[in-house]
Amino acid sequence: MSNLKKQIKANAAAVASALLLSAAVSNTSAQERTGILGIDHVGINVPDMKQAVNFFTDVLGFSAVTSLGPIPLDDAWKKNNHMNPKTGPVSFKMVKAGTGANIELFEYQDNKGSSQQPGGDDIGASHIAFYTNDINKSVAYLKSKGVQFLGEPFLMPSGDTEGETWVYFVTPWGSKMELVSYPNGKGYEKKNPATILWSPKDALKNQTEKSDSKPLSENEIKSLVEGHLAIWNERDLKKREALMSKIYADNIEMVDSHFIAVGHKEINGFVDGLQQKSPNSKFSHIKAIEVNHNIARLYWQNGTPEKPDAVTGMDLFVFENGKAVKLYVFVDGKK
Repeated sequence: MSNLKKQIKANAAAVASALLLSAAVSNTSAQERTGILGIDHVGINVPDMKQAVNFFTDVLGFSAVTSLGPIPLDDAWKKNNHMNPKTGPVSFKMVKAGTGANIELFEYQDNKGSSQQPGGDDIGASHIAFYTNDINKSVAYLKSKGVQFLGEPFLMPSGDTEGETWVYFVTPWGSKMELVSYPNGKGYEKKNPATILWSPKDALKNQTEKSDSKPLSENEIKSLVEGHLAIWNERDLKKREALMSKIYADNIEMVDSHFIAVGHKEINGFVDGLQQKSPNSKFSHIKAIEVNHNIARLYWQNGTPEKPDAVTGMDLFVFENGKAVKLYVFVDGKK
């Protein structure tokens, strides 16, 4: 009975890992098909372009970069976009908002649309949240500039957003904005999720690490590739996770001809599946590891002691900040 329970538990874990990997692969594949990489900008209709630009540059400290317009709009465009036919030309200004998506400001001349800001529960109501490491300092500064806040900073006590502090404020023309801060992370991150939400603080940290880091030497890269082989041969989960943290970047992307796995958890699930399918197989390299600047190439074989080259292939690595950030897997096939 004890062995049966162990087998059921092992099967359940394998199924869970497969489902998790399948869901992640499906999401990534959908993103590949659309070609979407992320958010480029957020657009805001403003009543006074000069006022809006001054707020985003002089008060928030952003940079206005590009301008376009005024551009006349034809009747068909106005009809398709549910606009008043008497509204005039539109002008644009693109603002670089620190680390993250840009903000596109647009102003219509002789605007005949509604000047009423949507209420919090109105369909289409939205806001932009700006990240800060010190929310109290940011609030004090903005208040000194006359910015109106809709309450005081609130710290989330539990749940997925535990550790996050936020507060709303409004622009001079009435649009709702938000300050948010979680310098020590959010509650959900403690559960080691497969996907971590993007954050400006992480992007800034990566930029700093990249600027401070020294290029890896050829021997250092070869050592990391050897560590990669050790990861795929390691049967102990904790030891494998420890190796991964040294060799792979947190958001490493492994690209196979049939799927894409992102992060340690998804790759771990795939390695577990391989080891359960072939418990006596082992990876080893066929010839010397090749290195070209921050790129390395590993020719490998996988099989049992009786047939070590049952499957052969090649892994291509891209290294940044001392770790592998990309892993492209090419499989030759079974012999």
